[in-house]
Amino acid sequence: MTIDKDDLLNSIMESLDRVHHIKLEDIPNIDLYMDQVTTFMERKLRSTVRNPGEDKILTKTMINNYAKNNLLPPPVRKKYSREHVIMLIFIYYYKGILSINDIQTLLKPISDRYFHAEGELNLGAIYEEIFSLEKTQVDALKNDIINKFETASRPFKDAPEGDSEFLQLFSFIGLLSFDVYIKKLLIETMIDTLGSVSVEGEKPKGK
Repeated sequence: MTIDKDDLLNSIMESLDRVHHIKLEDIPNIDLYMDQVTTFMERKLRSTVRNPGEDKILTKTMINNYAKNNLLPPPVRKKYSREHVIMLIFIYYYKGILSINDIQTLLKPISDRYFHAEGELNLGAIYEEIFSLEKTQVDALKNDIINKFETASRPFKDAPEGDSEFLQLFSFIGLLSFDVYIKKLLIETMIDTLGSVSVEGEKPKGK
């Protein structure tokens, strides 16, 4: 087994450069039927899946289950608003690491307070503010990955060449996995505290 570590690291960096969120201005500001919602999500997020020819982005069954589990407010006359699409984007990113119950706990206060809220602080503004941090986070993530890659390249140098490469790659995956594991524990701990934290003030005026 031969691994070109420079090619691997360059490939990872290039893949991070291709990570982009759906911009707020790209989300239709009109109500959509379910088929239009799934088509939009498919077009915007297809490049993010592991197996582009097989993996599902969003299906009608998924949307119905999200509404049934109170992750998503019900549509109005079978139409979904821009706020519905924003909530679905949040769900899409969270569902890879969090349980349905955790996502519900996390998103319910946002939905209750800001879904269809008017004024400067609304769901669209919250979405844009959160994802505006993307560029700085990607740059920081690149540096962290490079550091972990270099750390993982130090052990097993005395092992046979093929074994050494594999074991160093295994070490790199282990470091990344431990990082994800710790952050997931941290996220879950913070979500567990949300039940005892209430959002102060009145709900912004609705439509």
